[in-house]
Amino acid sequence: MCASSYLIYSNMIDLYQQLLPHGITLSCRSAGEKGRPVLVFLHGFPEAAFVWDALLNHFAQPENGAYRCIAPNLRGFEQSSAPLDVSAYRPRHLVQDIAALIAMEGGQIECLVAHDWGGALAWNLAASAPQLIEKLAIVNSPHPGTFLRELQHSPAQQKASAYMNFLIRPDAEQLLAENDFRRLFEFFMPLALVDGKAGPRTAPAWLTDAVRAQYRDVWQRGLTGPLNYYRASPLRPGPDIAQLVIPRELLDVHLPTLVLWGMGDIALPPGLLDGLAGFVPQMQLEHIEGATHWVIHEQPALVAHRLQKFLDSGN
Repeated sequence: MCASSYLIYSNMIDLYQQLLPHGITLSCRSAGEKGRPVLVFLHGFPEAAFVWDALLNHFAQPENGAYRCIAPNLRGFEQSSAPLDVSAYRPRHLVQDIAALIAMEGGQIECLVAHDWGGALAWNLAASAPQLIEKLAIVNSPHPGTFLRELQHSPAQQKASAYMNFLIRPDAEQLLAENDFRRLFEFFMPLALVDGKAGPRTAPAWLTDAVRAQYRDVWQRGLTGPLNYYRASPLRPGPDIAQLVIPRELLDVHLPTLVLWGMGDIALPPGLLDGLAGFVPQMQLEHIEGATHWVIHEQPALVAHRLQKFLDSGN
């Protein structure tokens, strides 16, 4: 396929509620036949499983592998279970959800594909339970080892991650919902520079009225669950980060791994890629110039092409 800007597909998405053995229910989107090799796609903040629809349909097609493709809404998002206790969003619980979902699909999947917060879960699962995953694909999601290093020692990363301290405020839900979710939509909008000064934000072409409506539908269901990811995480700027240590066994990933990185990501500067191979020795790293954190929206066909090549490779 060509790596143009768009994927053209027919909408063949199935929606279902998956009850997990430990009592959490994940609302899921899927395409492709049961019994085929499985791809699982994990979204981030402030998104939801629908952002993967084009890739679910793409990889379910016979010419692209005829995979069974599943995108769960993570705990706390959309119609998935949303426990009230912040501690229910600690990494071990979030990873347990994905491990249980994979087990219910047969025990090992062909590839785990993840972006942003979904990537945080994927890195953790790949290190702690590699037997569940054949391959790993990460899109603009920092490895916890390099992220901790940069938060501890890089002023640039500390500044870039300062928004996290806004998202843990007790009134964050209210502030984010104001003016038709203006602040949340601005996550997707780069600041324009006019004469060297910040000008008005501009909406990207992919953020159409129809896509905005999909986001509104998700956000109107509640923001507390998604924000609890930040509240429960120790990985954010602040005085406690200097003492944080992550055991090495939770950092090393010994799986064939593709890392796609939009190089214009203002929240996740390229310094996060330095030393990454030390944690992920079987890594293929691809820089995507002219793309931001939202590369799966900006260049979906390129992302699909790179994933297809990775899935088809023998490593």
